[in-house]
Amino acid sequence: MWSLPVVCSDGVTIAKEVELPDVYENMGAQLVKEAASKTNDVVGDGTTTSVVLARAIVRNGFMNIAAGANGMDLKSGIDKAVKAVVEEIANIAIPVENRDQIARVAALSAHEEGIADLIAEAMDKVGREGVITIEESKTMVDELDFVEGMRLDRGYLSPHFVTDAQRMEVTLEEPLILITDTKVSSVNDIVPTLEKVAQAGGRPLAIIAEDVEGEALATLVVNKLRGTISCVAVKAPGFGDRRKALLEDIAIMTGATVISNDTGLSLDAVEVSHLGSARRIIAVKDETTIVEGRGAPEATESRVAQIRVQVEETTSDYDREKLQERLAALVGGVAVIRVGAATEPEMNERKSRTEDALSATRAAVEEGIVPGGGVTLIRSEQVLDDLQASLSGDEALGVRLIRDSLSAPLELISENAGHPGQVVLDKVRQGEGDWGFDAEKGEYTHLIQSGIIDPAKVTRSALQNACSIAAMLLTTQAVVAEIPIFKPLPADVQDFMHD
Repeated sequence: MWSLPVVCSDGVTIAKEVELPDVYENMGAQLVKEAASKTNDVVGDGTTTSVVLARAIVRNGFMNIAAGANGMDLKSGIDKAVKAVVEEIANIAIPVENRDQIARVAALSAHEEGIADLIAEAMDKVGREGVITIEESKTMVDELDFVEGMRLDRGYLSPHFVTDAQRMEVTLEEPLILITDTKVSSVNDIVPTLEKVAQAGGRPLAIIAEDVEGEALATLVVNKLRGTISCVAVKAPGFGDRRKALLEDIAIMTGATVISNDTGLSLDAVEVSHLGSARRIIAVKDETTIVEGRGAPEATESRVAQIRVQVEETTSDYDREKLQERLAALVGGVAVIRVGAATEPEMNERKSRTEDALSATRAAVEEGIVPGGGVTLIRSEQVLDDLQASLSGDEALGVRLIRDSLSAPLELISENAGHPGQVVLDKVRQGEGDWGFDAEKGEYTHLIQSGIIDPAKVTRSALQNACSIAAMLLTTQAVVAEIPIFKPLPADVQDFMHD
């Protein structure tokens, strides 16, 4: 039984499927795949550029080594060349400052203006730090949904809390918020807080706890049904240390103090000053949204800075994603792009393109944009000419090696569009700035004005990762591979193949 075919134009997805029968050739292929994979992990785009550059550098490098060059000196020259080009890319980069530029970057990666517009609108709403997630739509139509405030993936613990029976929704205006990492089960745990809230003016009360059960939950429900107090109980999201961190985030956002054994506070000693507040809390069966927490802005800013450091330091993709979600909840909101399609293969392909486009757009916002189509690398050749003149021997040869390899993406783009790569390269070298080749239209133009742009971070990462892998291959003296074990095919399979 064969699986559905994978239809895609994503370099890293294609590269992952490459396996060569020769074990030694396959080791080289896996290293080049690593360049694509690393680029994808960092910026989510530019994977094909990484592979094209890696191939050119390795090919030129082996030619030099075959001619007697020293691999280590070549590597030293390569490292210096990469540093110079990275600095030049930063000099060329133009900051992304408006929605139109964001949409252009997204459109180039997604190959679809509709998706690009949704990404631009999403980033416009949630901001640069906001979380944008890509999901599959249940229809064939692309949709954008925006969640304002902090969204928790837990809803109310009892339907008796609802204030809108038709929508089965709880809405509390200007509520006080009790946050605790302990279970609330006894009536004695909750009654002191209810009394103090009533004495303070009877504002609505939201309780976010590890759990609310038994007598405590029954007491809240009875008071709600009697009209004594409008309230809701929500189970805290997450588990273990992540739950504690999320509760602390909520406390900082709302100005509350977490009632916890760690802080020496107990539920029977809660004061109104320990409670937080917000403009609104909206809870449904499976999620809760806190809108405009009333916490101190400086405390929120400090927490955001702390989480940003953790995002930079973590090596786990899962942890990074969860930290970014926490960051977005504190500084903005969450946007959800739902991608529609008629079939599963089309859905997978469009979703993959949308994810790539979002990653490329984030990279552009972070480090700016540069002329696309391989032109930025061509414009970096001059700094390498100057660097090469300051060096000697095989180290200078390493710089020349990188210079000769920078044209590979432009030549390949031209040839794939049916134009002679060397002719296009010579013409582009005669120009300046963003003057380059529009492969789709087959004409020379100012690329930024024509919307042919790349995120600077994508170009930089593709070059750095390609050079890293290439330098490793050029300085490798020997490889050790496992002895392949050939197992005969089952008899029925052999019979089928002979038939």
